[in-house]
Order: sequence, then structure tokens, then C-alpha cells
Amino acid sequence: MTTIKNKIGNYRFRILSLLLFATTINYFDRSIIGVMAPTLQKLFNWTNNDYANILISFQVAYAIGMLTMGGIIDRLGTKIGYTVSIGIWSLFGMLHAFVTPAFSIIGFSLARFGLGFGEAGNFPAAIKTVAEWFPKKERAYATGIFNAATSIGAIAAPFVVGWIVEEDGTNWQIPFLITGALSTIWIIIWLRTYKKPEEHSKVSPEELAHINSDSEIETDTTKIPWIKIIKKRQAWAFAIAKTTDAVWWFYLFWGAKFLSDTFDLKLKDIGLPFFIMYFMADLGSIFGGYLSGYFINKGWSINKSRKITLLLCALLILPVCYVAFAENKWVAVFLIGIGAAGHQAWSANIFTLVPDVFPKKAIATIIGLGGMVGAVASIISNKILGSLLDNADNTAYFWAFLVAGSCYLVVLGFVQLLMPNMTPLNDNLQQVK
Repeated sequence: MTTIKNKIGNYRFRILSLLLFATTINYFDRSIIGVMAPTLQKLFNWTNNDYANILISFQVAYAIGMLTMGGIIDRLGTKIGYTVSIGIWSLFGMLHAFVTPAFSIIGFSLARFGLGFGEAGNFPAAIKTVAEWFPKKERAYATGIFNAATSIGAIAAPFVVGWIVEEDGTNWQIPFLITGALSTIWIIIWLRTYKKPEEHSKVSPEELAHINSDSEIETDTTKIPWIKIIKKRQAWAFAIAKTTDAVWWFYLFWGAKFLSDTFDLKLKDIGLPFFIMYFMADLGSIFGGYLSGYFINKGWSINKSRKITLLLCALLILPVCYVAFAENKWVAVFLIGIGAAGHQAWSANIFTLVPDVFPKKAIATIIGLGGMVGAVASIISNKILGSLLDNADNTAYFWAFLVAGSCYLVVLGFVQLLMPNMTPLNDNLQQVK
């Protein structure tokens, strides 16, 4: 087996490592505010509703960015589109550090808006890259690997913040500046490295044949009109599946606040709980991607492999409903970790539904559509949660975790109704016979 893999070549995994690096930066950048939320609230005298509004500015921009950045990436191509995306989010990420106390809500909201717009390009670009560089049977596994970087970034944030920032907020600006240097390094490497596999001198004929073994090289790059895409039930099946993004963002932006409000956890102590939760999420992402690929290699259809894996993920997540009843912080952390692991396994397979069904030239646009729907779901949930926490105290967390644990089974039912069979569509979005 090793000899066969060496003969095929593995340059595609070098490209995958760049997706891993970019996604790590992306989630480190967006996780910082969630980790520092209790400290920033005290430093700037924010209410829970103020904090929710700052998060919503990010998510509004993310929703807008998902609709526009996906189309931009499909039009400009992965190489330039990804560069534009990471350049925008890095600039606005660093601008957080220059917000003054007198204008903290407006300043953070504007900085989060720019950050959200730029970060919206990460997943459309990354999924399009995976579709260009990996055969269908490896896409969920490859997606699971780079998607695990969302947890790496989330794990890194509390340790970096806890090391640099004092409990009173001293040095809070520094973590926002770190990503600028990392992003500059990434852009240089990406521009020097990336080409499509059929144009890359370091891709062997054997590896190129392997990449295209269950799909064709894209020759027609004419952009598909939006109106044609949104008429497809398959596109809306993916979009509805992405409403579960609201759960992931709930963990990311409210997880530290929940632990602080419920168990009086301090900034310096948040690192280990986050490590446990997001390490479990990493394992879920990689294993979830591997599992559907394993089923495909056993001879199952892509439709059956993906959906059985999604069902197992939804069942795994159910215990999250009981987080609010936990009287021990480590029980709560473990249950959230189970939910995070299940979500990341779910996410790795949901993302692959798009390249499994749609032509490569439409992938970033459809990923953007789904991301927009996920962002809108998160906007609504954040606004409701922020208001409830200000008016109904911590009992609001009970309802948040109840929805977070149970919604995946409901969503999977809608996916099955809209897309009972994952029949591939051609360049004209017609079913391939």
C-alpha cells in the first residue's frame, strides 16, 4: 500500500497543509473575542446584549461575504480569491487593537464587520481547492483534516490570550496583532505554491490521474447564474444543513462566558477546558471525514455513506441537551466536547455534499449560499440569547443547549427530503444520466 501511494505521489497533501494553516489563522482570529469576552465586558462595561450586537456585526458581514466572496472566488479562481480573502480579514483583525474605550461598541462592531466579510472567503476557497485537488473518495477525509484547524485555532486562542492578557485587560490588543504576521507568511507561500493540479509541474501523471479518477478536469469555466443555482433543491439541502453553524458559533463565542457565568472560571483557567473541548472536536472532524470515505471504499454509494455518517453524528450530539444540568464543570466541558466533535464530523461531511453533486465551477458560490444561511441562523440565535441572558439570567443556557443537542436530527430530515438521491449535476446543472 505504501509503495502504491508513493508511486501516485502526494503533492495534494502539501496543498492541504496550506488550507490547514489558513483555517487555523482564521479561527484563531475569530476566537479571540470569545475567549476575552468576560474580561472585555468588564473593561468596556458591555451588557450581554452589547456583546451580542458586536457578534452580530461579524455575522451580518459574514452572511454578506458568503454571498459575494463565493462568487468572487469562482470568478477570480482559487489562487487570487483566497489571497484577497485572507488579506481583508487580516487587516480588520489587526484593527481591533486600535479601538479606544470611548468608542468600543462602534469600534469593535466595525472591526468585526470587516473581519467577518474577509473570513467568509475561507471555506468557499478551501472546499473549492479540495474539489480541485482530491478525488471524491478522499474529499471528506481531506475536508475533515483542514476543518480540524477550526479547533486548532480555537485551542490556541485561550492559551495565547491567557499567556499575554492580564485579568484586568492589560495587553488585550496584542493577540489581535499576532495574526497579521502569520497571514503575511501564508500569502507568500500560497502565491508561490498554488496552481491547479493539471497545470502544476510537481504533480506526477499518476497523481493527476488519481485526482481525476472519479471526476473530470474542468474545461468549461463559464460562471453559472445565481438564479439557476437557487432553483436547485440540492443547493437548499446544503443551505439548510448549514443552519447548524449557529451551534458551532454558540460554542465559540459563548462557551467561555457560559463557563465563567456558571462555574466562575477565570481568563487564566480557560485554556485547559478549551483544549479538551476542541481537541475532541479535532478528533471528530478527522474521524467523521474518514468514516464516510471508509464506507465508500467498502462499496457503499456516496449517498448512503454520507447520510449514514450524518445520522451517526446527529445521534452522537444528543447528550449536549444535558449540559445545563451539569453541576461539575468537567462534566459540562466533556458534554460540550462531545457536541463539538459531532458537529465537526457533521461539518466535514456536509461540506462534501456540494462537490459530490455540483460541478467545480459552482462550488464556492454554493458554499457561500450555505454559509450565508448559517450566519443568518447564528445572528438570530445570538440576538435571542443575548436578550434572554440580560432578562432571564442563566436559565437561557438551558434552552440554548437543548436546541444545540437536538437540531441536527431535524435538519438531517430536511436534507433527506430535499435531496433523497445525490445524483451529480453537469455544467448546466442537469442530472448526469
